[in-house]
Amino acid sequence: LQKVKNDLEMVLSTVQSKNKQLEEDLKREQQWNEEQKQMLETLKKTEEETNTEVEHPSKKREFNELKNKVLKLKTFKKELLSALGEFLDEHFPLPEESENTKKKESFAKPDVELITLQEILEMLINKLITTPHEPYVTISESFWPPYIELLLRCGMALRHPEDPNRMRLQAFHK
Repeated sequence: LQKVKNDLEMVLSTVQSKNKQLEEDLKREQQWNEEQKQMLETLKKTEEETNTEVEHPSKKREFNELKNKVLKLKTFKKELLSALGEFLDEHFPLPEESENTKKKESFAKPDVELITLQEILEMLINKLITTPHEPYVTISESFWPPYIELLLRCGMALRHPEDPNRMRLQAFHK
């Protein structure tokens, strides 16, 4: 019995030491588990922050791309307008007054400064864009009649149905 008792005490002490070791292992594993959970939470937060940061730069990038496109369009518009101005100046100059016409018209009409075809077109375009509900421009004496006829015959401009002294640009964009 004594021997069995000693053996059992020894087994008990072994089991208790094993139990203590297992409890320490359990504590260590629980601590490791907590650290892993914290690390996972930190990684999730970092991922969310990265995703939001990725979305914002893409919006900024899109905004910058649109801004660059607008700038390119503005420069293209300026180039087109300058090319149109050069074309109109070359092919549609204002009439030059010779001595014969000065003598004949000097007593008939006072001198009126005529405006170029480019200025007429700019007035018509600006009027159409700024006030699309009332795009008509009043034809004044400064409009050279052959330019008006040219615009009307080419279908670029239309006269007002009730007032022949008013005209508007044909709305090609509609």
